[in-house]
Amino acid sequence: MTDITDKKTLDTILDINAIKKLLPHRYPFLLVDKVKDIIPFESATGIKLVTANEWYFEGHFPNYPIMPGVLIIEAMAQTAGVLILHSQQIENNQQSAEQNMVYFMSMDKVKFRNPVVPGDALEIKVIKERVRGNVWRFIGKAFVDGKLTNEAIFTAMVAN
Repeated sequence: MTDITDKKTLDTILDINAIKKLLPHRYPFLLVDKVKDIIPFESATGIKLVTANEWYFEGHFPNYPIMPGVLIIEAMAQTAGVLILHSQQIENNQQSAEQNMVYFMSMDKVKFRNPVVPGDALEIKVIKERVRGNVWRFIGKAFVDGKLTNEAIFTAMVAN
């Protein structure tokens, strides 16, 4: 059995209920359905199952629905938030999240490469580039069927 304080890879899959305990986001703005892998303090992979019933497809675009790129970037930020808060839980040997919040601060080198459409399983990979105090910098990439759809470098701040 893995010690919860071990900072190596955990074979943990966080479902929507676990994510909701970490993030304040709720429908319609919770954009991560599960986390399929996490290496505390290093990286995480989130999944967004994109359905035809998403609220944004009504207007983006009616005859050719595409997930807005800014929402994919938001999904990256939420995946990073899960990584940060889950890592803090492990560090503090806690079963539930503290009252910390993660705030998206900036994004750089954002690229929109391929559309994300209904029926896609969006895989969101975030990798910590560095941490300075309470500011984390990430490299984020999103994929559908192994094909890169979006990428960005972004920062987030942890506050309580």
